Amino acid sequence: MTDANKEVVSDLRPSTGDLTHRKKSLVEITGEHGEVRRVNLQDLNEADAQLAEQFGYKPVFKREFGYLSTFSFAVSISGLFSTIMTTFVYPLSAGGSASAVWCWLISGAGCMCIACSVAELVSAYPTSGGLVTGWINLLGQIAGVASSEYGAAQMLLAAVSMGSDFKYEITTNATIGVMAALTVLTGLVNSLSTYWMEKMTKTYVIFHVCVLIACSIALLVKTENKHTAKYVFTDIQSSSGWTDYAPVGFSFLFGFLSVSWTMTDYDATAHITEEISQPEVKAPWAISLAMLFTYLAGFLFNIVLCFCMGEPFGDDGILASSLAQPVAQIYYNSLGKAGGIFFTICGFLIIKFVCFTAMQSLGRTVFAFSRDNLLPLPHIWTKINSKTGTPLYAVWISVFFCIAINLIGLGSYAAIGGVFNICAIALDWSYIIPIFCKLAFGKFKPGPWHMGPFSKFVNAWACIWTFFVTIIFLLPTAMPVAADTMNYACVFLVFILLCSLVFWYVTGKKYYTGPIIEAQTEGSISSGNEMPSRKEMDV
Repeated sequence: MTDANKEVVSDLRPSTGDLTHRKKSLVEITGEHGEVRRVNLQDLNEADAQLAEQFGYKPVFKREFGYLSTFSFAVSISGLFSTIMTTFVYPLSAGGSASAVWCWLISGAGCMCIACSVAELVSAYPTSGGLVTGWINLLGQIAGVASSEYGAAQMLLAAVSMGSDFKYEITTNATIGVMAALTVLTGLVNSLSTYWMEKMTKTYVIFHVCVLIACSIALLVKTENKHTAKYVFTDIQSSSGWTDYAPVGFSFLFGFLSVSWTMTDYDATAHITEEISQPEVKAPWAISLAMLFTYLAGFLFNIVLCFCMGEPFGDDGILASSLAQPVAQIYYNSLGKAGGIFFTICGFLIIKFVCFTAMQSLGRTVFAFSRDNLLPLPHIWTKINSKTGTPLYAVWISVFFCIAINLIGLGSYAAIGGVFNICAIALDWSYIIPIFCKLAFGKFKPGPWHMGPFSKFVNAWACIWTFFVTIIFLLPTAMPVAADTMNYACVFLVFILLCSLVFWYVTGKKYYTGPIIEAQTEGSISSGNEMPSRKEMDV
């Protein structure tokens, strides 16, 4: 028995603390040109060994992300300070101050249920493919990066306009041009190695929190004529035109878009799990804690903005601002030219971090989908650059489509609003499909992070909530409906579903049979306090 035990490696899984006995088994890894090499599982770290043995994928990324950088990455996806700047116009025009406050509280609770449900799945399946729900997830991520880049361009031009004392006039064409340049910059940053991306990401969360707190204090101190608490929490007004067709409370519901756009892309952290050590623990904790921070801090920040915003409607209201950014106008009105420019630039820097991390996630998704032959020309998008250790082709095809989807703004500015809507719709549906399957089929095996007996209730509400808000996000946000007020989210959704359907019937079903097995192991892993049988140990 002594000789046999020499063939077993005993260690503690850092994720669970369970004693693990791993045979000195070999894993066969198939390269991109068909070459096969054998690696001992003992020579891989635990996360890479699990990736090879449980999921059949070869480890290709360096695991540089730790607890702080993973949490910072998850926080940066929401970009709370800047994404509220970008989307505050939606609840404000739909239902006034009360919509901005209460829609965040109500919708945020639903978003937290989705986030925790996603965290459970990520803990069980820590791979770059994340929740593989196909092209609808890809559409949501492309729309997410594209809309964030458009928001970044708006903020930068708003700061320029402030600096010129509003002599510079912001146009849609200029915004789209700046957006394209900023998206290319995002691609260049994502061409760096994972090592540098981790270093950049680690410091982000500290900067973000400091800016959020400093801005809130400055607004509360410097704003002279604040609104009353009664106004902030109860005033309902609408400029959407829906009040002529339905009660004002119906228009109020369009305020859900702000929080749904901010608190989304939960699985972005999942797409970098192959670059995280102990991803089955760190990734779900980062997702759940980051979304909880975004939920609570966002609710408080919305209240601060509503107290300090001045008059939202009318010719002199912030919704009529030439900056096309009501929150930037609030900064200017309350803090003056210097303060307005400073915090608008801070918002710009934060939303660029959103774009950097979202593009990293998108590039890894393209890589993971291509690895399983879910996209055309998969052999190109799965190539890993030898110098950076990253999928550069996957990054740059992502850059191309993020710019392309925003170019429709040259024909219709209203279509840009559709990009924001389809981001929330596509991403949330890509999450609840596997969540629904988890509930319906009952074959889910949880990872080390799970919600125990509360899981089914949280999962069920996540599905119900997503179905409810999807109906709202597909409706026109302004009435009467015309070419310049239509909600183009439905057009984007139908287009991507048709493309995926054509791809499937033309080529997809000919070769796609499921996830590609790149690594096959000889041997097994047994967990618990019992040693493997002698027969199992005879390698």
